[in-house]
Amino acid sequence: MNKLVILGGGYGGMKIINELLPGHLPENASITLIDRVPYHCLKTEYYALAAGTISDKEVRVSFPEHPRLHIHYGVVERIDLKEKKVLLSDGDAVDYDDLVIGLGCEDKYHNVPGADKYTYSIQNIRKARKTYTILNNLPADSVVGIVGAGLSGVELASELSESRPDITIKLFDRGKHILSDFPDRLSKYVEKWFVHHQVDIINESNITKVEEKTLYNHDEPIHCDAIVWTAGIQANRIVREMDIEHDALGRAVITPLHHLPSDEHVFFVGDCASLPHAPSAQLAEGQAIQIVEVLKKRWNQEQLPAALPTIKLKGVLGSLGKKHGFGIMGERPITGRVARLLKSGILWMYKYHNG
Repeated sequence: MNKLVILGGGYGGMKIINELLPGHLPENASITLIDRVPYHCLKTEYYALAAGTISDKEVRVSFPEHPRLHIHYGVVERIDLKEKKVLLSDGDAVDYDDLVIGLGCEDKYHNVPGADKYTYSIQNIRKARKTYTILNNLPADSVVGIVGAGLSGVELASELSESRPDITIKLFDRGKHILSDFPDRLSKYVEKWFVHHQVDIINESNITKVEEKTLYNHDEPIHCDAIVWTAGIQANRIVREMDIEHDALGRAVITPLHHLPSDEHVFFVGDCASLPHAPSAQLAEGQAIQIVEVLKKRWNQEQLPAALPTIKLKGVLGSLGKKHGFGIMGERPITGRVARLLKSGILWMYKYHNG
């Protein structure tokens, strides 16, 4: 029996399972999915969970059910590549023939003292739940600092401004304009939206230290009743500690077929894989489709290609509260209600196709 083990039931892991089941998994193969929670989580919606505008149930999707899919709930502690074992924190060990590692990412604090201790996060569902509790229990007239004005920081700030209009939100960004990876037109549109909704944008900031309820911008103290960190990511600790080649963010360097150069049976998918594109759910799903093709060819003893087609990304969409949004579809910037409707529609279709 060929044992395919998938670490992490995120977008990549979920896509691999759905591509293989029910009809594309060989009779002599099984899948074991290892995850710390008993459901697939919609990470792209954690900002709304933290802001309190959607319920916990709305970011959960049940894992598929199949006789040859085994769900193993646990926390990965270490991966032994030589012995082909996944070691779990409870002492269990899971053998594999093929391994797909999709353990995601963690916050990167850029060596800012106190950032890891005194800020909240939306990087996983447990942390997003904690952030929700903190933000929504704040009294009126509180101040919330959000460090980082990329997509996650912007969506959290906008959603929180609608959820808690009674508090002050300060959005800190290192650049001259927020959303530096987007065209200037979109950055300016979002900035105007924030001005209209009384969200303070602090451009060209440099957070040098964080203490309890205080962050230091260029060494100047600013009081915040809660601070949320959205200023960068790095690969999951398990991946960073593996004896393999990493990029600057600790992600695994992989071949064009998505596996380790030194081991064709160990694949990486999603935020812990070193890829030329920014991490996203659709990139992880694109990888997953290609990994399945490689696995099927190998299982059928067919020749593998030297490389796979470039993964085509359709665009990026972000929300500004419940009625407005922004993004790029193809190479075309879009803003306003159309962008928000598109994002809502894509989310609905994803949930529909995943049960």
